Amino acid sequence: MSPILLSLVPRKLVKASIPVGTSWLLGSCMEARGKQDLWLRQKPELLEVLREQAIIQSVESSNRIEGVTIPTERLRPVVLGKEKPRDRSEEELAGYRQALDWIFSRKLRVSIVPTLIQRIHAMSQRFVPTSARDTPKTMEALCRNYREACNEERIPPLLIVATFVFDLLCIHPFRDGNGRVSRLTTTLLLQAHGFLVSRYVSLERLIEHNKDEYYDVLAECSRGWHEGKSELVPWWTFFLSILRRAYKEFERQVESVAARPAKSDLIRKNVLGQVQQFTLGDLASQMPAASTQLIKKVLGELKKQGRVRLVGRGRGARWEIIPQEK
Repeated sequence: MSPILLSLVPRKLVKASIPVGTSWLLGSCMEARGKQDLWLRQKPELLEVLREQAIIQSVESSNRIEGVTIPTERLRPVVLGKEKPRDRSEEELAGYRQALDWIFSRKLRVSIVPTLIQRIHAMSQRFVPTSARDTPKTMEALCRNYREACNEERIPPLLIVATFVFDLLCIHPFRDGNGRVSRLTTTLLLQAHGFLVSRYVSLERLIEHNKDEYYDVLAECSRGWHEGKSELVPWWTFFLSILRRAYKEFERQVESVAARPAKSDLIRKNVLGQVQQFTLGDLASQMPAASTQLIKKVLGELKKQGRVRLVGRGRGARWEIIPQEK
């Protein structure tokens, strides 16, 4: 595989034509990064809730995209390290959490080299051994081109990150786990350029919700990759749209919650926003960072206030909102 086939070639990216729509997304993401520090200073209590929730959702979604799942009741204790993994699937989720912790503990500036990608792979794929064959010369060229591109002020950093991740997916350096490694690497590189939203909003969850588009765009853009003829714009547009959605969600969370939010406030808001009958399990799935005990407590309070009622008994029991007179 020749390095010349890479999409991340600084001299080419400098000359790349960026369509108006993609340029607008790029500007919107840059504007959000500019507001980021203000949001991070405003609500420390909320940030802690969002951080835990984002980690759980990221671990669950990134692995579920690859067909790796565990029972709902095991998700929170395994991901948060409260219980030891019992099988391979639980080991892989625990490994992904370990990789996220390692990424979030890094300094903003890291040296992007093949061994770094190997390390991320080793942490997220607990049962898959890594060999020297898994990091070919193409990976060395990709990392070198990334470093060179970062020194070229005329190339927007977000396009460098998006193109690196695209090439990584096309190279497919490992026997298994390439998708998960690409999503972890996305978080690492965004963080390196000061885009910290993935600490509080799960990019993996947003990708999973748009999984069909993700695979369609990747297939479209990678079609000519081996001939050096890949079309990057659709991939850039998808990548930037996911990042923009994450920032928009982060902004809504920060600005809509009271000055001193608590988990119970977030649960209450979620419950009252339900439009159909729902179960305790539905709420636990929607809010993985909240304990079942706390969700039950909030439901009990809302029941006393006449805001919700329980319909049915036993396993068939469901909750519903009681319409309020205007």
